[in-house]
Amino acid sequence: MKNRKHGTTDRAETFAAWLHDQLTARGYDLSGARSGGKSRFAEDSGISASTVGRLLDGKRVTDMDVLARLAEQLGFTLGTVLLRAGIVQEADLIAVQEPETGPDAMTPERAATALNITDPHKRAVFVSMTETLQQPPPDTGEERLAEH
Repeated sequence: MKNRKHGTTDRAETFAAWLHDQLTARGYDLSGARSGGKSRFAEDSGISASTVGRLLDGKRVTDMDVLARLAEQLGFTLGTVLLRAGIVQEADLIAVQEPETGPDAMTPERAATALNITDPHKRAVFVSMTETLQQPPPDTGEERLAEH
């Protein structure tokens, strides 16, 4: 039964179309049941032919090993394939790729802890210096003068 309420089928079908385009662009003939493209891709990627068929038929596959092999064979990051498959959202992917903008952002305090700086005085100096270095440089007006 298709689960249109949560978009599962739509995402799987969108992923199937994307995968079809990727394989066709790489020379895999997917024009018919006996064209050999699915079998050849299955052999090249190490993914079973039945799983390749399910992916191309718009059936949802969430096995991480399969998706990782797919990413490797197509030359994409696993994150890109997870995004295309509708398993992760773009915001989640960005938060993982750029943790400094997420809730687990590295702070001077966390850096001091990670570096095992436990002495209170040294820790205060480290945090203060790090915060100073993170501040943008003062506007001296030199850039505006150089423009004129």
